[in-house]
Amino acid sequence: MQVKVKDVMSRDVAAVDRSTPFKNIAELMIGRRVSAVPVVDGQGRVAGVVSETDLLRKEEFRERFYREGYRPPLRARLRHRLDHEGGNVAARARGDSAAELMTTRVVTTTPDTSVVSAARLMDRHGVRRLPVVDEHGHLVGIVSRHDLLRVFVRPDEEISREIREDVLERNMWTDTS
Repeated sequence: MQVKVKDVMSRDVAAVDRSTPFKNIAELMIGRRVSAVPVVDGQGRVAGVVSETDLLRKEEFRERFYREGYRPPLRARLRHRLDHEGGNVAARARGDSAAELMTTRVVTTTPDTSVVSAARLMDRHGVRRLPVVDEHGHLVGIVSRHDLLRVFVRPDEEISREIREDVLERNMWTDTS
């Protein structure tokens, strides 16, 4: 039995809809102690994600928009140039609602994905969390890197049973009694 996303994901997800204002998103993130929230449509399908980074762009680019001569550091300029949202960073920084602030290229996973695959997916796409969706694309949970660490703190008895059942008996046809 490989540990699955459904075994470690958070089911009580702090999510917003497309019309949620900037301030409400910030309050929700602070109140729930999360660094990002999925944006869902009217049917509960994931339309995007708003992260702390998305919100902080408003302050980061504020001087630039008021013509005060702000020029982001080289690292930030390169990151924005490589942004998967098509270089739309400036427009998103001026956004006032979840629809205007969110990243729309969302990487999701399913409850039955292994935690190993989820970790690899996060690494491949450079994300810190994955919305978990059912077969219809409806949000059912969220899994973060923190959640994935739970596989390392399982009880020894559980790990031992998994080795016996999944590795020795199933793969090597060995009687472990």
